[in-house]
Amino acid sequence: QEYLLESGGGSVTTGGSLILSCEYAALNDTYGCMGWFRQTPAKELEGLGRVSTRDYIKHADSVRDRFTISRNKDIHEMFLRLRDLRPEDSAMYYCAAAWADCGRLSVDQVDFSYWGQGTQVTVVS
Repeated sequence: QEYLLESGGGSVTTGGSLILSCEYAALNDTYGCMGWFRQTPAKELEGLGRVSTRDYIKHADSVRDRFTISRNKDIHEMFLRLRDLRPEDSAMYYCAAAWADCGRLSVDQVDFSYWGQGTQVTVVS
């Protein structure tokens, strides 16, 4: 059965770091594309980046210098490393998955079918 389960969120001070994890299960052992998103009540869902079947990783321009996506297929986990966090990074962070390989598409061009429940990140000044 497919599932996505985020963890690692919490409260940090400005300039701090966190590593979010997305544990996943999929038919045939892997998804074609997995991504990270975030959302606050006041803002639309924002794509942060994605990783393809062949581990080609593409980050959104807005966070590429502070956020890093990685994946370990052996343990079925995808990660999002957050550095130099700011209060405006406070949001619910979600991982998502799709069966089709995303190749060179950006995260906002991918139709994700599966979503986790999210993990909250709060950055206090």
